[in-house]
Amino acid sequence: MTKVQTITGPDGSELVVLPKPEFERLVAAAEDRADMAAAARAEAGLAAGKDELVPQEIADRLLAGHNPVRVWRYHRGLTQVALARAAGVNQSVISDIESNRRAGTLQTHRAIARALGLTLNDLEPVD
Repeated sequence: MTKVQTITGPDGSELVVLPKPEFERLVAAAEDRADMAAAARAEAGLAAGKDELVPQEIADRLLAGHNPVRVWRYHRGLTQVALARAAGVNQSVISDIESNRRAGTLQTHRAIARALGLTLNDLEPVD
């Protein structure tokens, strides 16, 4: 480690001066620790069943602009009828949303998201 110099700041506080490479090393180490903590939180969420990994096929379909309700419904192995029952809506509502004939209400989207085990953000189209 490099010898550290101290100086007195304008308010009388003691400040530390160190060479730029040493400062950059400390910043990189702090960023690494933050990344490791984020990874640990993600792993804990997966282990607890709060989060899930999104298969590449699903990500590709969403990025290609496919309807998110349809993509997730297929991924969950549900028919339109089964999703409609689970969400408490009519099957025609699911059909209309999936075919973009109607947007559906916020309440309907909340019910669909809950039935699919998703958040509302997961049902937003990808731009």
